[in-house]
Amino acid sequence: MKHLVASGLVVEKQAHRILNDVAVELRAGEFLGVIGPNGSGKSTLLRALACLEPLAAGHIMLDGVDLTQLSAAVRARRIGYHAQNPQLHWPLSVRTIVALGRLPYVRDLGACDDNDERFVADAIEKTALTALLDRRGDTLSGGELARVHIARLLAGVHDLILADEPIANLDPRFQLEIFDVLHEHAQYDCGTVVVLHDLNIAARHCDRLVLLNEGRVHACGTPREVLTAEHIEAVFGVARRYLKDAGIEQALMAETTSSIGASYE
Repeated sequence: MKHLVASGLVVEKQAHRILNDVAVELRAGEFLGVIGPNGSGKSTLLRALACLEPLAAGHIMLDGVDLTQLSAAVRARRIGYHAQNPQLHWPLSVRTIVALGRLPYVRDLGACDDNDERFVADAIEKTALTALLDRRGDTLSGGELARVHIARLLAGVHDLILADEPIANLDPRFQLEIFDVLHEHAQYDCGTVVVLHDLNIAARHCDRLVLLNEGRVHACGTPREVLTAEHIEAVFGVARRYLKDAGIEQALMAETTSSIGASYE
């Protein structure tokens, strides 16, 4: 992935406009955060970028090609999507769930080859799941299962990762480790878009932010440009002192870095 450009995105449901003329741009190597209050359209935007939400208007171009012109199989290889609160519908083992990330590459639903197994093993190692491989997914805690779904996403080795609240239900250690691997993904000529509610994490770890409000882009830029007292008050309805009380001002002082541990020291 070298360049994603979405322009004029409009999504409507039951005559209600969820996204209204939204534009997003992402270059290779970037870690983009999508923030905003509840109901602002964050999850809908991510689903639209994954071509999982029909557009009433607008275009999404990846490296100059309209995503809607690509086959579903090609899109599945290029784009990895992590839903908010992903569901497990069958009592599969952790090993099998992670291996599902290779489905776009397996012909006729056959077995994974050595190359697929290598990517699966790498994803398992990065998410610290080795001790859980033979456990059934429906026996895991919410946090453990969240890591399994992230591993499945990583096993797909996608050009673009779209993750909706990927650190929900995770304890602080695994939050940091998941952000670490998502940052690492973005470094290899790839891109990552993450929906976040925690403004401190957004301030510390995102290269740029898109702030949505009522289905529109209210602001877009670096964390320093977006997380201003004026924007926070206008969109979230809280006084400017919130920036200090919530620690966001301190978070903005931290350098954005691919080393999560360093940025939290």
